[in-house]
Amino acid sequence: MFDIKRKSIEWGGRKLTLETGRIARQADGAVLATYGETTVLATVVAAKTPKAGIDFFPLTVNYQEKTFAAGKIPGGFFKREGRPSEKETLVSRLIDRPIRPLFVKGFKNEVQVVVTVLSHDLENDPDIVAMVAASAALTLSGAPFMGPIAGCRVGYIDGEYVLNPTLDLLTSANKMDLIVAGTADAVMMVESEIQELTEEVVLGGVTFAHKAIQPVIEAIIELAEHAAKEPVDFKPTDDQPMIEAINKLAGADIRAAFSIKEKAGRQAGVSAAKAKVFEALAKSEANPEGFDPIKLGSAFKEAEAHVLRRDIIENGHRVDGRNVTTVRQIESEVGVLPRAHGSALFTRGETQALVVATLGTGDDEQFIDALEGTYKEKFLLHYNFPPYSVGETGRMGSPGRREIGHGKLAWRALRPMLPSAEEFPYTLRLVSEITESNGSSSMATVCGGSLALMDAGVPLKKPVSGVAMGLILEPSGEFAILTDILGDEDHLGDMDFKVAGTADGITSLQMDIKIPGITEEIMKQALTQAQAGRLHILEEMNKALSGSRDSLGEHAPKIETIKIPTDKIREVIGTGGKVIREIVEKTGAKIDIQDDGTIKISASEGSKIEAARAWIQSITEEPEIGKIYDGKVVKVVDFGAFVNFFGAKDGLVHISQISQEKVGKTSDVLTEGQIVKVKLVGFDDRGKTKLSMKVVDQETGEDLTEKLAAERAARGEPEEEERGERSDRGDRGDRGPRRRDRGPRRD
Repeated sequence: MFDIKRKSIEWGGRKLTLETGRIARQADGAVLATYGETTVLATVVAAKTPKAGIDFFPLTVNYQEKTFAAGKIPGGFFKREGRPSEKETLVSRLIDRPIRPLFVKGFKNEVQVVVTVLSHDLENDPDIVAMVAASAALTLSGAPFMGPIAGCRVGYIDGEYVLNPTLDLLTSANKMDLIVAGTADAVMMVESEIQELTEEVVLGGVTFAHKAIQPVIEAIIELAEHAAKEPVDFKPTDDQPMIEAINKLAGADIRAAFSIKEKAGRQAGVSAAKAKVFEALAKSEANPEGFDPIKLGSAFKEAEAHVLRRDIIENGHRVDGRNVTTVRQIESEVGVLPRAHGSALFTRGETQALVVATLGTGDDEQFIDALEGTYKEKFLLHYNFPPYSVGETGRMGSPGRREIGHGKLAWRALRPMLPSAEEFPYTLRLVSEITESNGSSSMATVCGGSLALMDAGVPLKKPVSGVAMGLILEPSGEFAILTDILGDEDHLGDMDFKVAGTADGITSLQMDIKIPGITEEIMKQALTQAQAGRLHILEEMNKALSGSRDSLGEHAPKIETIKIPTDKIREVIGTGGKVIREIVEKTGAKIDIQDDGTIKISASEGSKIEAARAWIQSITEEPEIGKIYDGKVVKVVDFGAFVNFFGAKDGLVHISQISQEKVGKTSDVLTEGQIVKVKLVGFDDRGKTKLSMKVVDQETGEDLTEKLAAERAARGEPEEEERGERSDRGDRGDRGPRRRDRGPRRD
């Protein structure tokens, strides 16, 4: 019944198996890939005819994780998988980016790639397996795909590159989480989060990865030799006649438009040239012999690209007048929003990001429900790209794949420089509103995000900047690498290569290309050129703010962290949460108790934090003999006063310990509710607490014990403890203490 074909290899210390012919046989291509005990199913279906009325390649990639893969049942009311999670969206993009450029130019048939995680061993992340499976399924499908590709993850632990590290190894000991995809000859895509490593180490990781994927590419080819379908009979149309007609009619207009430095003026010039071309050359009732409008649009874009590319290659001139290494003019401002905890407006040319930092407590942490388990995330970054940023109208709604992807890139760039939770126990949220866009808004988010965090008083280890690099690569082999690319250079060029980092190293790297791969030589030059651009941007950012502010903004919450023994957690919470609720209600502070005994106390006022902290410590700690406390008189009696001085704990200030002067009646000196300073001097034979006021300066809180002892010694008087014993037997007729003293003697 089944015609099963398999290919297995040892890869990174585990077996990788690719299988076809058993599952999803009606798809054009289907591959079941297993790595360790992580299994994914990738399917490909390509429409048999082109999709009408479009001038782009309609490729869709859907990566989906089923909770049964990890032996879990979905949460929520409906108990089934819902909308794509952030990770599912990011992995879908991860697969799309390296395969899209490898379809034959001009292919407009709709193609859908669906990758489903069926089993997750909680060791091997499914994203790499999904990329390999998708490539294999495309290779078997017969679609005009110039692959295969393969991808892998590279770690950097103790100075060594590690191929496909398990989830347990992706910890603080690992300095690099690098994902690379490529063909047999060239690198197609890079995605990474890096702990401030040099360009040389990062380039070495990319080279290591490209070499490591070669056995996988060979395995896919061998599987295809036995199981691939016949290639689709597709012949791309020849657009050269249209391009020549466009150049003849409007070539001068296009060149004139691309000589305009401002984006709006340049777009208006290009639009006028395009309207002229369509009016004269597009097929219509008046011109039945004209060109198909959809194909004419694609050909016009080719004519645009030719003008832009040749001017850069031949003359080194860019559309805004810069040379290939110059960064656009930068303007940085901080503290632009008065009520925000931190804010920055970062403008680079015609790209602008308003980035706002908000500090929260443990209650604000995001719960992430992943196949690997549920965990909390304390750093959030949200990127928004409204249509007005490019002078257009458009849909406003939930974030799309682009917003999620750009936000994650900036998140990866900034996270390595954040302080630890122990150093700075806040939940951090950055929101980047792109208010203008003409290239590299994600890197503007990195720069603005770094400034906003420092403006909020977040102790970043170092400031972070980012720059986007472009590439013009001609068939002749001529190429130019562009620093800080414009939108036109992104759309009409061959590469979008984003590099973020500090003055000392890279923290994130992302590369997308539109051609079948780039060489190590090009990548090395791009990294070198990006380093110079990144350092220049950092210098410009430093003019606004070069380091984190010394204190938090006045509107930011204050948080104090204390640690208690884990066996005391139950006492702080109380039965049914009674104690913790009372502390919160009476002090006004928010309290977050973690399983390891860490307690975060937050409030807008320091006095509320201090009150909650003192209350919790009174439950979990014992008062310290010799320490001075602020107390409140709760009861006045003939022989002294009871003072609440340590949370719920009270102690007795004997009448002889109220003042250095003789006190005849306690109520003459003290009243209930009065605030006093007391010193814990010890405990009596029954464990009752003994306090003293007279050895404490009631104004300053200074301990006067030694000073008073010296004065007594100078007068030849006995030690205070001896005088105290006599005074207890003394002149007030105080029967309370004598009854307590007689009790043990009668026993």
